[in-house]
Amino acid sequence: MDSKSVKLPLVVIVGPTASGKTSLAIDVAKKFGGEIICADSRSIYKGADIGTAKPTKREQAGISHWGLDLVEPGEYFTVSDFKKYTDKKIFEIRSRKKLPILVGGTGLYIDSIVFDYKFGPKVNSKLRQELQQHSIDELQKYCEMNNFPLPENYKNKRYLMRTIERCGEVPKSLEKPIENCIIVGITTEKHKLRSRIEQRAEQMLVDGVADEAKILGDKYGWEAEAMRSNIYPLVRQYLDNEISLGDVVAKSITLDWRLAKRQLTWLRRNRFIHWFTLNDAEKYLNHELAIRK
Repeated sequence: MDSKSVKLPLVVIVGPTASGKTSLAIDVAKKFGGEIICADSRSIYKGADIGTAKPTKREQAGISHWGLDLVEPGEYFTVSDFKKYTDKKIFEIRSRKKLPILVGGTGLYIDSIVFDYKFGPKVNSKLRQELQQHSIDELQKYCEMNNFPLPENYKNKRYLMRTIERCGEVPKSLEKPIENCIIVGITTEKHKLRSRIEQRAEQMLVDGVADEAKILGDKYGWEAEAMRSNIYPLVRQYLDNEISLGDVVAKSITLDWRLAKRQLTWLRRNRFIHWFTLNDAEKYLNHELAIRK
């Protein structure tokens, strides 16, 4: 890799769900010859397209996207796995003299790259099997009893298990971001963000999320990792005649609104993020990348 390729910065675009991160990343990639790596713990699952709001085929057209469809819906995928995968992709993208753009709302995924997390040895498979038998409530109580800080998404069984496996220890990391890294966060007025979340929930039904959920549920089981979050459990309730389609939309909006709040709480801990509105973030990145050419 030549010196010019090494100098290509890593652009990191973060923000809550439905904030417009994807569209900004695509615009920047088109303008500056970039490739996109998605940092979303939901988009890693194959076949879970509509319910996880992956970039559509139309959005991906002409731009290489990475970090999507990495594992089957029932497979286990850790932050350490994401870090290893993404470090490799950043190197490969730069070797092609392309601009690497990391975009997403999963704070732990972002931090693992930006602060270069160093993970310990892999956990004992026997312990993992044992933890798998416990409920989310039981795992939360275990963390509290042992003074383990709850993970970003404390309602996600996978995150809770990983916290216990590490005995509550946070991976070793840098105090400042890695060199040659530009980090922007998308800030959106509450009513606008809420409106986007509402529109997306309604669009998911139009796009066929109910059929997608049934296919995945039948193939992998409703207890599979990919099926435990997002809109999928709500669709299951609808298919079991427990709630209406209107309820699916309304409850999905509430869940995504709560997710957005959790994401913002996590991301705002990072004092190195430059926060902008969507338009101002684009102007800032255009300026920063233009002077680094």
